[in-house]
Amino acid sequence: MPKARKTLISLEDTPYYHCVSRCVRRSFLCGKDKLTGANYEHRRQWVEKRLIILSGVFAIDLCAYAVMSNHTHVVLRVNKSKAESWTNRQVIERWHQLYAGNYLSQRFMARQSLGVAEKKQLDIFVQTWRERLFSISWFMRNLNEHIARQANREDNCTGRFWEGRFKSQALLDDKALAGCMAYVDLNPVRACMADTPETSDHTSVKERIRCTQNAERIHQPKHLLAFVGNPRQNMPDGLPFELKDYLALVDLTGKVYRNDKRGSINQHLPPLLERLSLTQNQWEALTRDFEKHFSYFVGSANSIKVAYQRQGYTRSPGLSSCLALLSP
Repeated sequence: MPKARKTLISLEDTPYYHCVSRCVRRSFLCGKDKLTGANYEHRRQWVEKRLIILSGVFAIDLCAYAVMSNHTHVVLRVNKSKAESWTNRQVIERWHQLYAGNYLSQRFMARQSLGVAEKKQLDIFVQTWRERLFSISWFMRNLNEHIARQANREDNCTGRFWEGRFKSQALLDDKALAGCMAYVDLNPVRACMADTPETSDHTSVKERIRCTQNAERIHQPKHLLAFVGNPRQNMPDGLPFELKDYLALVDLTGKVYRNDKRGSINQHLPPLLERLSLTQNQWEALTRDFEKHFSYFVGSANSIKVAYQRQGYTRSPGLSSCLALLSP
């Protein structure tokens, strides 16, 4: 039986989440429908564009994404402290990029005077909107509803476009985060939609590689959470890995997939795997079937138990996979 969303999103345990949305129709979200001959490839750009827009509105950072033929993957980081630092005006500005707001918020933004009771009522609205702007459920709602409406207009029909719920997995530590991001970035390679990560259209890894190949100015994509290096004192805000190590590891893993045989990652073991204490077999299993191996929480055995206990669970689904794939 599906669990309530509030039991799957636990910011006390982690800000990182892997979310998957799947299409319910026979026709493709994107790509070419072999039965009808219709081509929906342009819809992949719809999803990618919407993700970039939402990452600039919400206090939610985009770590990785892949737009597939009938589903999408995203790895998100909730930045609650960022949302709490916004002024009321900043919250309303962001909310108005998505919704019309109400009479009070519109008057406030027009710098019209409000009475005492009106200010108190507006504060209530702003607090609600602030909470929604760091909510993964509201982020995914804004992504999926927007794409569904566009698709329905194009198909000249009504009804559901996505499954009723998106799937989410909480990533409790660096091993889970690295493995999940690589799994997402390599989805098109694994599905034989691309030969290499740098040719995987509508993925975060292609955007990261493209920016590193800029001869005039090597940089990281502004709409993606930056890699800031290994954990240390005075750690900048961002992903706790070296970008070059991550890209090298993803590229090497992608080649293993395309050759359809067990690779030899350990011959040139990237420093990232050494720091995470993951073996070749563990890494291959993580990046090949991440969704199948794990349930709602992904991380070390101890973090899994703590997270489930905090949510009132009597069991710890996926514990055996975490012990096998995420333990040294």
